[in-house]
Amino acid sequence: MTASTTKNTMATKVTKGLSFLVIVATALVTAVTAQQPLRVLPVQGNVHMIAGAGMNLTVHVGSYGVLLVDTPSTAAAPQVIPEIRRLSDLPLRFIINTSVNADAIGGNAALAVPPGARGGGAPFGFVGLNRASVIAHENVLNRLSNPPAGAAATPAAGLPTSTYFLPTMDFSNGEAVILYHVPNAHTDSDTIVLFRESDVISTGAIFTPGEYPVIDVARGGSVEGLVLALEKVLELAVPDGFASGGTQIVPGRGRISEETDVAEFRDMVAIVRDRVRDLVAKKQTLDQVKAARPSRDYDAEYGASQADADRFVESIYRSLTQPRPTGAR
Repeated sequence: MTASTTKNTMATKVTKGLSFLVIVATALVTAVTAQQPLRVLPVQGNVHMIAGAGMNLTVHVGSYGVLLVDTPSTAAAPQVIPEIRRLSDLPLRFIINTSVNADAIGGNAALAVPPGARGGGAPFGFVGLNRASVIAHENVLNRLSNPPAGAAATPAAGLPTSTYFLPTMDFSNGEAVILYHVPNAHTDSDTIVLFRESDVISTGAIFTPGEYPVIDVARGGSVEGLVLALEKVLELAVPDGFASGGTQIVPGRGRISEETDVAEFRDMVAIVRDRVRDLVAKKQTLDQVKAARPSRDYDAEYGASQADADRFVESIYRSLTQPRPTGAR
């Protein structure tokens, strides 16, 4: 075995290890948050946010029923149902998964197929099977249908029933709902959701004010793609002059935000990326890059422990030292 082959093999093992740690961390967070009380907050127009279920959940009440962006763990799903019922008695018609993360798809089966409903994949928007349509980018279905060796298979009832592969997908729930695929950001399967009349954007895990984002390199994430994804949110958002207001943004975790919050977050990611890139250009090793602490002036703002900062910096380092995704700059 050549030195190059050995290096590539070791890099692959490290990347898989990082992905495993991301999955374990997500599972631990899910276990804790499943017992926390949920809070339902009005966002704007027909949109509410449910906080306290791991990931923020976005609820849209439209003329055809309830639309839910992301689902919590199976354990937390029973807590979510009564909160949705307090907002509307209409059936849960649509579920949108913003990524392949466990905390975005974990409750698909529990929420999409109520007790006594027929199983199997429902066609898009079909009412007769008495279940919600689960909508996601095709990469979510591809990854769930082909789990890594040793990983548990996703139940059929939890798989997306309608996928899209073009840059956007749109439909109506009494107002226009537009899905945008933002490739190679947090993962390769990320979707942001625009509720056009309510003027609300649901970002999923690409935007997490108050904490550093997770860049899952093993599942197609990259810092370049993340910056582009945040710029897409900024392109869609419209501020209300110099006052508070305008487009409201529901993040994957954290507070309801506005365009300026996303701009600050984008700038932070871009600045830390540029610092790491400079160190990489100087042939610094990963350990040397971590020791330089390129995120140090942001760590307090984003509530990061040293381990959190190191994880963020390492994910940037690894995404910069691997081939860039198509379309990234």
